Amino acid sequence: MSTDASTITIDCPSEILLELHVSKEELAVLLKETVAIELFRRGRLSSGLAARWAGQDRMPFLMKAMEQGAALLDEGKEDFRRETSLL
Repeated sequence: MSTDASTITIDCPSEILLELHVSKEELAVLLKETVAIELFRRGRLSSGLAARWAGQDRMPFLMKAMEQGAALLDEGKEDFRRETSLL
């Protein structure tokens, strides 16, 4: 990520961490990946940008996203332009 990144703080009951058996840091990684996949799935972020935000290479990110129901290209020419603009 770039050095001009913003930090967002959210409240999380300790019961969530206990139930998931994760640390705050692990939950932050999980949430970032989940949101990146969802924003990609909705067409709000390109796969490249979403993958970078999630701290992953594009292909493994795409595989995870598709496992969770994301379509690689589903909006025709505009979707294709968005996905290939970073190549």
